[in-house]
Amino acid sequence: MSSPVTAETTLMFREAAAAGAAVRRQQARGGRTLAALAERLREAPPRAVVTLARGSSDNAATFARYLIERRVRVLTSSIAPSIASVYDAMPDLAGTMMLAISQSGRSPDLLAAAEAAKARGALVVALVNEEGSPLAASADFCLPLCAGAERSVAATKSFIATLAAIVSLIGGWTGDVRFQSAFEALPDLLDRAWALDWSPAVPVLAEATDLYVVGRGPGYAIAQEAALKIKETCGFHAEAFSAAEVRHGPMALVENGFPVLLLGQADRSLDGIAVLGREFGERGARLIRAGVPGVAGTGLPTIDADPLVQPILLIQSFYRLANALAVARGRDPDRPPHLAKVTETV
Repeated sequence: MSSPVTAETTLMFREAAAAGAAVRRQQARGGRTLAALAERLREAPPRAVVTLARGSSDNAATFARYLIERRVRVLTSSIAPSIASVYDAMPDLAGTMMLAISQSGRSPDLLAAAEAAKARGALVVALVNEEGSPLAASADFCLPLCAGAERSVAATKSFIATLAAIVSLIGGWTGDVRFQSAFEALPDLLDRAWALDWSPAVPVLAEATDLYVVGRGPGYAIAQEAALKIKETCGFHAEAFSAAEVRHGPMALVENGFPVLLLGQADRSLDGIAVLGREFGERGARLIRAGVPGVAGTGLPTIDADPLVQPILLIQSFYRLANALAVARGRDPDRPPHLAKVTETV
Protein backbone atom coordinates (compact mmCIF):
# COMPACT_ATOMS: atom_id res chain seq x y z
CA MET A 1 0.00 0.00 0.00
CA SER A 2 1.47 3.33 -1.04
CA SER A 3 2.07 6.06 1.52
CA PRO A 4 -0.30 9.05 1.48
CA VAL A 5 0.88 12.06 -0.48
CA THR A 6 2.13 14.92 1.69
CA ALA A 7 3.39 18.30 0.56
CA GLU A 8 7.00 17.52 1.55
CA THR A 9 7.19 14.08 -0.12
CA THR A 10 6.18 14.96 -3.68
CA LEU A 11 8.62 15.02 -6.56
CA MET A 12 7.36 18.51 -7.34
CA PHE A 13 8.45 19.69 -3.88
CA ARG A 14 11.93 18.17 -4.16
CA GLU A 15 12.50 19.28 -7.73
CA ALA A 16 11.30 22.84 -7.24
CA ALA A 17 13.44 23.13 -4.12
CA ALA A 18 16.46 22.27 -6.28
CA ALA A 19 16.06 25.25 -8.64
CA GLY A 20 18.88 27.17 -6.97
CA ALA A 21 21.19 24.17 -7.39
CA ALA A 22 20.22 23.93 -11.07
CA VAL A 23 21.23 27.54 -11.69
CA ARG A 24 24.50 26.94 -9.82
CA ARG A 25 25.23 24.09 -12.24
CA GLN A 26 24.42 26.38 -15.13
CA GLN A 27 26.90 28.93 -13.81
CA ALA A 28 29.60 26.33 -13.16
CA ARG A 29 29.19 24.93 -16.65
CA GLY A 30 30.87 28.06 -17.92
CA GLY A 31 30.08 30.27 -20.82
CA ARG A 32 32.15 29.19 -23.83
CA THR A 33 29.08 28.59 -25.98
CA LEU A 34 27.38 31.67 -24.56
CA ALA A 35 30.45 33.80 -25.26
CA ALA A 36 30.56 32.60 -28.87
CA LEU A 37 26.85 33.27 -29.32
CA ALA A 38 27.10 36.71 -27.71
CA GLU A 39 29.94 37.64 -30.05
CA ARG A 40 27.89 36.46 -33.03
CA LEU A 41 24.89 38.53 -31.95
CA ARG A 42 26.98 41.65 -31.43
CA GLU A 43 28.76 41.27 -34.78
CA ALA A 44 25.57 40.52 -36.71
CA PRO A 45 22.59 41.76 -34.66
CA PRO A 46 19.36 40.00 -35.62
CA ARG A 47 16.63 42.17 -37.11
CA ALA A 48 14.11 40.27 -34.97
CA VAL A 49 13.87 37.38 -32.51
CA VAL A 50 11.34 34.62 -33.06
CA THR A 51 10.46 32.37 -30.11
CA LEU A 52 9.40 28.75 -30.51
CA ALA A 53 7.96 26.87 -27.54
CA ARG A 54 4.92 25.30 -25.92
CA GLY A 55 3.59 25.01 -22.38
CA SER A 56 5.86 26.25 -19.60
CA SER A 57 8.58 26.86 -22.17
CA ASP A 58 6.27 29.25 -24.00
CA ASN A 59 5.72 31.12 -20.74
CA ALA A 60 9.50 31.45 -20.51
CA ALA A 61 9.44 32.82 -24.06
CA THR A 62 7.09 35.57 -22.87
CA PHE A 63 9.68 36.47 -20.23
CA ALA A 64 12.36 36.58 -22.93
CA ARG A 65 10.23 38.80 -25.15
CA TYR A 66 9.85 41.49 -22.49
CA LEU A 67 13.54 41.52 -21.60
CA ILE A 68 14.81 41.45 -25.18
CA GLU A 69 12.48 44.17 -26.44
CA ARG A 70 13.11 46.40 -23.44
CA ARG A 71 16.85 45.89 -23.01
CA VAL A 72 18.07 45.03 -26.52
CA ARG A 73 15.35 46.93 -28.43
CA VAL A 74 14.90 44.07 -30.91
CA LEU A 75 11.39 43.09 -32.00
CA THR A 76 10.49 39.71 -30.49
CA SER A 77 7.48 37.54 -31.27
CA SER A 78 6.41 33.92 -31.02
CA ILE A 79 5.71 31.72 -34.01
CA ALA A 80 3.15 28.92 -34.08
CA PRO A 81 4.90 25.55 -34.56
CA SER A 82 2.02 24.41 -36.77
CA ILE A 83 3.09 26.96 -39.40
CA ALA A 84 5.78 24.43 -40.27
CA SER A 85 4.52 21.10 -38.94
CA VAL A 86 0.94 21.33 -40.31
CA TYR A 87 0.83 24.10 -42.91
CA ASP A 88 4.37 23.93 -44.33
CA ALA A 89 4.41 27.72 -44.60
CA MET A 90 7.44 29.01 -42.67
CA PRO A 91 8.02 32.70 -43.58
CA ASP A 92 11.33 34.20 -44.62
CA LEU A 93 13.45 34.43 -41.46
CA ALA A 94 16.68 35.70 -42.96
CA GLY A 95 18.55 37.88 -40.48
CA THR A 96 16.53 36.70 -37.47
CA MET A 97 17.33 34.60 -34.42
CA MET A 98 14.97 31.80 -33.45
CA LEU A 99 14.98 31.09 -29.71
CA ALA A 100 13.71 27.51 -29.44
CA ILE A 101 12.89 26.52 -25.85
CA SER A 102 12.16 22.95 -24.80
CA GLN A 103 12.81 20.76 -21.78
CA SER A 104 12.97 17.51 -23.75
CA GLY A 105 13.96 18.80 -27.18
CA ARG A 106 11.93 16.00 -28.74
CA SER A 107 8.46 17.32 -29.63
CA PRO A 108 7.95 16.71 -33.38
CA ASP A 109 6.27 20.04 -34.11
CA LEU A 110 9.07 22.02 -32.48
CA LEU A 111 11.69 20.02 -34.36
CA ALA A 112 9.92 20.59 -37.66
CA ALA A 113 9.58 24.32 -37.02
CA ALA A 114 13.21 24.72 -35.95
CA GLU A 115 14.46 22.87 -39.03
CA ALA A 116 12.21 24.92 -41.31
CA ALA A 117 13.33 28.16 -39.66
CA LYS A 118 16.97 27.24 -40.19
CA ALA A 119 16.27 26.47 -43.83
CA ARG A 120 14.57 29.86 -44.16
CA GLY A 121 17.58 31.77 -42.83
CA ALA A 122 17.18 31.93 -39.05
CA LEU A 123 20.02 31.49 -36.57
CA VAL A 124 18.57 28.79 -34.30
CA VAL A 125 19.46 29.01 -30.61
CA ALA A 126 18.12 26.22 -28.41
CA LEU A 127 17.56 26.36 -24.65
CA VAL A 128 17.23 22.67 -23.85
CA ASN A 129 17.48 20.54 -20.73
CA GLU A 130 18.27 17.28 -22.54
CA GLU A 131 21.56 17.99 -24.25
CA GLY A 132 21.43 14.78 -26.28
CA SER A 133 18.06 15.67 -27.81
CA PRO A 134 17.39 16.18 -31.54
CA LEU A 135 16.68 19.88 -31.01
CA ALA A 136 20.00 20.41 -29.25
CA ALA A 137 21.80 18.62 -32.08
CA SER A 138 20.13 20.58 -34.88
CA ALA A 139 20.53 24.09 -33.40
CA ASP A 140 23.30 26.47 -34.39
CA PHE A 141 23.91 27.14 -30.71
CA CYS A 142 22.63 25.14 -27.72
CA LEU A 143 22.58 26.62 -24.22
CA PRO A 144 21.97 23.74 -21.76
CA LEU A 145 19.62 24.42 -18.87
CA CYS A 146 21.46 22.05 -16.49
CA ALA A 147 18.27 21.40 -14.51
CA GLY A 148 18.97 17.68 -14.27
CA ALA A 149 16.34 14.97 -14.32
CA GLU A 150 12.81 16.18 -13.72
CA ARG A 151 10.30 13.38 -13.15
CA SER A 152 7.27 15.26 -11.91
CA VAL A 153 4.90 16.09 -14.77
CA ALA A 154 4.80 19.67 -13.50
CA ALA A 155 7.90 21.48 -14.75
CA THR A 156 9.47 23.63 -12.04
CA LYS A 157 13.26 23.78 -11.80
CA SER A 158 13.59 23.46 -15.59
CA PHE A 159 11.33 26.51 -16.03
CA ILE A 160 13.39 28.53 -13.58
CA ALA A 161 16.61 27.35 -15.21
CA THR A 162 15.21 28.59 -18.54
CA LEU A 163 14.52 32.04 -17.10
CA ALA A 164 18.03 32.12 -15.64
CA ALA A 165 19.52 31.17 -19.02
CA ILE A 166 17.56 34.00 -20.66
CA VAL A 167 18.96 36.53 -18.17
CA SER A 168 22.47 35.14 -18.79
CA LEU A 169 21.99 35.24 -22.57
CA ILE A 170 20.88 38.87 -22.59
CA GLY A 171 23.69 39.80 -20.23
CA GLY A 172 26.23 38.25 -22.56
CA TRP A 173 24.63 39.74 -25.65
CA THR A 174 24.51 43.29 -24.29
CA GLY A 175 27.50 43.21 -21.97
CA ASP A 176 25.21 44.73 -19.33
CA VAL A 177 26.83 44.06 -15.95
CA ARG A 178 23.45 44.43 -14.25
CA PHE A 179 22.19 41.30 -16.00
CA GLN A 180 25.39 39.46 -15.20
CA SER A 181 25.24 40.44 -11.52
CA ALA A 182 21.58 39.46 -11.29
CA PHE A 183 22.36 36.05 -12.81
CA GLU A 184 25.24 35.48 -10.39
CA ALA A 185 23.08 36.34 -7.35
CA LEU A 186 20.16 34.19 -8.44
CA PRO A 187 20.93 30.77 -6.84
CA ASP A 188 21.10 32.07 -3.28
CA LEU A 189 18.03 34.23 -3.85
CA LEU A 190 16.11 31.21 -5.14
CA ASP A 191 16.97 29.26 -2.00
CA ARG A 192 15.65 32.14 0.09
CA ALA A 193 12.49 32.44 -2.05
CA TRP A 194 11.77 28.74 -1.59
CA ALA A 195 11.87 29.18 2.20
CA LEU A 196 9.22 31.93 2.23
CA ASP A 197 5.86 31.06 3.76
CA TRP A 198 3.06 31.43 1.23
CA SER A 199 0.77 29.05 3.13
CA PRO A 200 -1.74 31.83 4.07
CA ALA A 201 -2.97 31.57 0.47
CA VAL A 202 -3.92 27.89 0.86
CA PRO A 203 -7.19 28.42 2.79
CA VAL A 204 -8.15 31.23 0.41
CA LEU A 205 -7.88 28.86 -2.58
CA ALA A 206 -8.74 25.52 -0.98
CA GLU A 207 -12.30 25.56 -2.34
CA ALA A 208 -11.77 27.86 -5.33
CA THR A 209 -13.17 26.96 -8.74
CA ASP A 210 -11.71 29.93 -10.62
CA LEU A 211 -8.71 32.22 -10.29
CA TYR A 212 -7.23 35.18 -12.13
CA VAL A 213 -3.45 35.54 -11.97
CA VAL A 214 -2.36 39.05 -12.92
CA GLY A 215 1.06 40.57 -13.60
CA ARG A 216 2.66 42.97 -16.02
CA GLY A 217 5.85 43.13 -18.06
CA PRO A 218 8.08 40.13 -17.28
CA GLY A 219 5.71 39.41 -14.40
CA TYR A 220 3.02 38.56 -16.93
CA ALA A 221 5.10 35.53 -17.94
CA ILE A 222 5.08 34.45 -14.30
CA ALA A 223 1.31 34.91 -14.15
CA GLN A 224 1.00 32.64 -17.21
CA GLU A 225 3.14 29.98 -15.57
CA ALA A 226 1.28 30.21 -12.25
CA ALA A 227 -2.11 29.85 -13.97
CA LEU A 228 -0.85 26.83 -15.91
CA LYS A 229 0.43 25.16 -12.74
CA ILE A 230 -2.87 25.73 -10.94
CA LYS A 231 -4.68 23.94 -13.76
CA GLU A 232 -2.11 21.15 -13.95
CA THR A 233 -1.61 20.40 -10.27
CA CYS A 234 -4.67 21.75 -8.44
CA GLY A 235 -7.38 20.90 -10.93
CA PHE A 236 -9.34 24.13 -11.17
CA HIS A 237 -9.67 26.90 -13.71
CA ALA A 238 -7.05 29.65 -13.63
CA GLU A 239 -6.42 32.32 -16.21
CA ALA A 240 -3.49 34.72 -16.59
CA PHE A 241 -3.88 38.34 -17.62
CA SER A 242 -1.71 41.38 -18.10
CA ALA A 243 -2.65 44.05 -15.59
CA ALA A 244 -3.57 46.22 -18.57
CA GLU A 245 -5.47 43.58 -20.55
CA VAL A 246 -7.66 42.39 -17.67
CA ARG A 247 -9.56 45.68 -17.80
CA HIS A 248 -10.72 44.94 -21.34
CA GLY A 249 -13.64 42.68 -20.49
CA PRO A 250 -12.40 40.00 -18.05
CA MET A 251 -12.70 42.35 -15.07
CA ALA A 252 -16.47 42.09 -15.35
CA LEU A 253 -16.28 38.71 -13.57
CA VAL A 254 -14.30 40.04 -10.61
CA GLU A 255 -16.77 40.58 -7.78
CA ASN A 256 -18.26 38.92 -4.71
CA GLY A 257 -15.23 36.95 -3.54
CA PHE A 258 -13.74 36.09 -6.94
CA PRO A 259 -10.10 35.16 -6.17
CA VAL A 260 -7.27 37.12 -7.76
CA LEU A 261 -3.54 36.49 -7.35
CA LEU A 262 -1.71 39.76 -8.04
CA LEU A 263 2.04 39.63 -8.76
CA GLY A 264 4.36 42.62 -9.00
CA GLN A 265 8.01 43.54 -9.38
CA ALA A 266 9.57 46.86 -8.41
CA ASP A 267 9.75 48.44 -11.85
CA ARG A 268 7.69 51.03 -13.70
CA SER A 269 4.70 48.70 -13.85
CA LEU A 270 4.25 48.48 -10.08
CA ASP A 271 2.19 51.63 -9.49
CA GLY A 272 -0.32 50.58 -12.12
CA ILE A 273 -0.60 47.10 -10.64
CA ALA A 274 -1.26 48.58 -7.22
CA VAL A 275 -4.03 50.80 -8.63
CA LEU A 276 -5.57 47.73 -10.24
CA GLY A 277 -5.36 45.88 -6.93
CA ARG A 278 -7.34 48.58 -5.20
CA GLU A 279 -9.94 48.42 -7.98
CA PHE A 280 -10.20 44.66 -7.45
CA GLY A 281 -10.73 45.28 -3.74
CA GLU A 282 -13.50 47.77 -4.40
CA ARG A 283 -15.26 45.14 -6.52
CA GLY A 284 -15.18 42.60 -3.69
CA ALA A 285 -12.40 40.39 -5.02
CA ARG A 286 -10.68 37.98 -2.69
CA LEU A 287 -7.21 39.32 -3.28
CA ILE A 288 -3.88 37.57 -2.75
CA ARG A 289 -0.85 39.75 -3.47
CA ALA A 290 2.90 39.25 -3.71
CA GLY A 291 5.27 42.12 -4.40
CA VAL A 292 2.43 44.68 -4.46
CA PRO A 293 2.45 46.94 -1.37
CA GLY A 294 -0.31 49.27 -0.30
CA VAL A 295 -3.14 46.93 -1.32
CA ALA A 296 -5.61 45.09 0.90
CA GLY A 297 -5.96 41.32 0.89
CA THR A 298 -3.75 38.40 1.81
CA GLY A 299 -0.17 39.60 1.56
CA LEU A 300 2.59 37.09 0.81
CA PRO A 301 6.26 37.66 1.65
CA THR A 302 8.78 38.48 -1.09
CA ILE A 303 12.50 39.17 -1.35
CA ASP A 304 13.97 42.55 -2.11
CA ALA A 305 16.07 41.98 -5.23
CA ASP A 306 16.80 43.42 -8.66
CA PRO A 307 13.49 43.69 -10.56
CA LEU A 308 15.15 41.71 -13.38
CA VAL A 309 14.97 38.57 -11.25
CA GLN A 310 12.11 39.36 -8.86
CA PRO A 311 9.62 37.57 -11.15
CA ILE A 312 11.82 34.44 -11.05
CA LEU A 313 11.79 34.53 -7.26
CA LEU A 314 8.00 34.92 -7.26
CA ILE A 315 7.46 31.76 -9.28
CA GLN A 316 9.84 29.84 -7.03
CA SER A 317 7.76 30.78 -3.98
CA PHE A 318 4.59 30.07 -5.93
CA TYR A 319 5.69 26.51 -6.78
CA ARG A 320 5.80 25.66 -3.10
CA LEU A 321 2.31 27.12 -2.69
CA ALA A 322 0.92 25.22 -5.70
CA ASN A 323 2.35 21.96 -4.42
CA ALA A 324 0.83 22.47 -0.95
CA LEU A 325 -2.49 23.60 -2.43
CA ALA A 326 -2.73 20.53 -4.65
CA VAL A 327 -2.18 18.24 -1.67
CA ALA A 328 -4.69 20.20 0.41
CA ARG A 329 -7.24 19.67 -2.35
CA GLY A 330 -6.57 15.90 -2.31
CA ARG A 331 -4.53 15.74 -5.53
CA ASP A 332 -1.12 14.35 -6.41
CA PRO A 333 0.76 17.19 -8.14
CA ASP A 334 3.25 14.73 -9.68
CA ARG A 335 0.59 12.79 -11.57
CA PRO A 336 -2.10 15.11 -12.92
CA PRO A 337 -4.75 13.23 -14.88
CA HIS A 338 -4.52 13.06 -18.68
CA LEU A 339 -1.05 14.63 -18.83
CA ALA A 340 2.38 13.25 -19.74
CA LYS A 341 5.86 14.63 -19.08
CA VAL A 342 6.75 14.90 -22.78
CA THR A 343 3.91 16.03 -25.03
CA GLU A 344 4.71 14.99 -28.59
CA THR A 345 2.51 17.35 -30.57
CA VAL A 346 2.64 17.05 -34.36
